[in-house]
Amino acid sequence: MGGRCRRSGRAARRRRQKKESGTQSVSLCHQLQYVRLMKFLHQRGFTSSLLQPVFFTDTDRGLQTVRAIKPGQLLISLPESCLLTTSTVLDSYLGQYVKSWNPPISPLLALCVFLVCERHRSEQSEWFPYIEVLPTSYTCPAYFTDDVMAVLPSCVQRQALEQREAVRGLHSSNQDFFRSLQPVLSQPVEEVLTYEALRWAWCSVNTRSVFMSQPPSHFLSGLDVYALAPFLDLLNHQPAVQVKASFNKVTGCYEIRSVSGTLQYQQAFINYGSHDNQRLLLEYGFVAPCNPHSVVYVDSDLLCDVLRSDRGLAQKMKFLRENSFLNNLTVSSEGPSWRLMTALRLMSLPQTL
Repeated sequence: MGGRCRRSGRAARRRRQKKESGTQSVSLCHQLQYVRLMKFLHQRGFTSSLLQPVFFTDTDRGLQTVRAIKPGQLLISLPESCLLTTSTVLDSYLGQYVKSWNPPISPLLALCVFLVCERHRSEQSEWFPYIEVLPTSYTCPAYFTDDVMAVLPSCVQRQALEQREAVRGLHSSNQDFFRSLQPVLSQPVEEVLTYEALRWAWCSVNTRSVFMSQPPSHFLSGLDVYALAPFLDLLNHQPAVQVKASFNKVTGCYEIRSVSGTLQYQQAFINYGSHDNQRLLLEYGFVAPCNPHSVVYVDSDLLCDVLRSDRGLAQKMKFLRENSFLNNLTVSSEGPSWRLMTALRLMSLPQTL
């Protein structure tokens, strides 16, 4: 008896595609926290149905396409009412405290304090559906232990320590401002605005915000370019992907448009920029496999070790340092960078400079 020919259905094709790619995925749509998030966004005008939250075995959380995204098609359009910016903070219960504080605090600190206070308010917070899906901790240098710091290459270690100290400094130098917020807190300020809480908020803003210039405000000091974008910030980085992202003043939405498109039921990616893995680690807490922008950094101390017998080494190093030739000395798959070659040529000159 001849075998019966069976046509593969949609579900079978999806299972086969996952098996072939080696990546497994599990939908998160049914989980209560994501149901709450989508309800929160829909109430604020978000209507897109092209993407859904999914757990991927290779990248953790991400967004999967429900339908194929064509080249040039809008991937996501998030209304301004869904974005968390300093305008959100100034219009909130914290606004009067931020506006009356002198000298003005930075936009970054304003956002960090708002996140901590909103997390403290829990379900009473208007932004609780977003706060609830934020990571509880991060893998960027501010979270590195001393043991981890100790095994980093010297150039990475230096910058990682600077980041950790910057967060500590932000916390220690703003204690008076934190104490002024006691009236809006249900617990002692020392128990709410802790270093650990501020570190969490700082990493949330620095790793998850999109670039969006805000109108200048005399209540804040410094460049104001941060916007936290719920749901949109679940999009992961892929070095080879090309997208166009910006705030559209006509539609009043932050929009991301795909350049090359994405197949149905595949993870949708964006591109954080042409960053090497060192910068990705320092700024976002991860590295990208097969990153075409990967480079190896050459520490200036290594150059000194190689040329330590040169009597004019100290004078040459002084010249290179004063003229900024010792920054970003790298080797890529294409060979030594121009800056590294220039430094090597100058250091190998027989005469002193």
